[in-house]
Amino acid sequence: MITPHGEVETPMFMPVGTQATVKALDTRDIVESSAQIILANTYHLYLRPGMEVLERAGGIHHFMKWQKPILTDSGGFQVFSLGKQIEEQNMTKITEEGVHFISYLDGTKHFFSPEKAIEVQRQIGADIIMAFDECTPDAATAAYAQEALDRTHRWARQCYEYWESQQRQSSYGSYQALFGIIQGAQHQDLRRHSAQVITQLDFDGIAVGGETVGYNMPVTIEIMEWLRDLLPEHKPRYLMGLGLNPQDIIDAVINGVDIFDCVAPTRLARNGALYSGTLNTEGEKWVLDSSFDKGRLNIGNSQFAEDQRVIQPGCDCTTCKYGYSRSYLRHLYKTQELAYYRLASIHNVRFMVRLSEALRQAILA
Repeated sequence: MITPHGEVETPMFMPVGTQATVKALDTRDIVESSAQIILANTYHLYLRPGMEVLERAGGIHHFMKWQKPILTDSGGFQVFSLGKQIEEQNMTKITEEGVHFISYLDGTKHFFSPEKAIEVQRQIGADIIMAFDECTPDAATAAYAQEALDRTHRWARQCYEYWESQQRQSSYGSYQALFGIIQGAQHQDLRRHSAQVITQLDFDGIAVGGETVGYNMPVTIEIMEWLRDLLPEHKPRYLMGLGLNPQDIIDAVINGVDIFDCVAPTRLARNGALYSGTLNTEGEKWVLDSSFDKGRLNIGNSQFAEDQRVIQPGCDCTTCKYGYSRSYLRHLYKTQELAYYRLASIHNVRFMVRLSEALRQAILA
């Protein structure tokens, strides 16, 4: 993919920088991880620091001193997920025109229409932006899922038309790619119908969203199998929120996925879980160290108290290259030293980026 801030090779893992930062890392750390692109969150940036601050800074790239590509989600997932968590307080109301919601920060009232979601992303200045959609819960009935899907499709057309009216540009004059999002929960007929509707619009890429995606891998792969023959070969495919385990990424790529993102690498790092393992020669399976659960070592375990090895021998992340031992990292983790969160996150982010690089090499081999 070619963007105003550089080219992106796929398949690729996209670190999540929700609030214009990948948690525990500074921009230099992200650059040194060789990440090609990061994700920022429209909902959170809209609420804080706000559009005026970002516009005065010249957009998100200048604001966070990151000169590579950025993708923003539309804010739809957060509007619905945060509203679901506090629905007893009537924090979210869905209408045909958009979504009314109350800020979780200060209780102020806000409204996102499809046009507003695109305009906010224009002001943020991302290279790739997402259409506004309704993220349907897995437990939704077929009737509700159909209603939500119809709304998502209407909103997708409104997003597309507004994007075209703004000459497909950010507020700073550079081209912004727009991706459409396929919804439909766990209903095969709705997913396929959504794919047919979304691909009729000339979006630059196609995303697959929903509560299941990335959290229930058997169902996620099944959804991709339902959609595979309907998705255009020449447009990137983005599975939103996928990347908890290394094998998840491998399985997604085998099923034709180009882009994935997840908060898991930094979240797991903060909680003491560090990735380990290697890609097999066929590029189809993650070979785990048999002593670690799911390809992760739990650095808080007593077995690492005097272990002078790096997290993963041969890893080229800054943490491993500098020689920080498992023993030292365990000490930092146990004493809750802030340095631990950075060093652990550096390893986990680079690990996922390096896995994507290995998959690209396996595809080309």
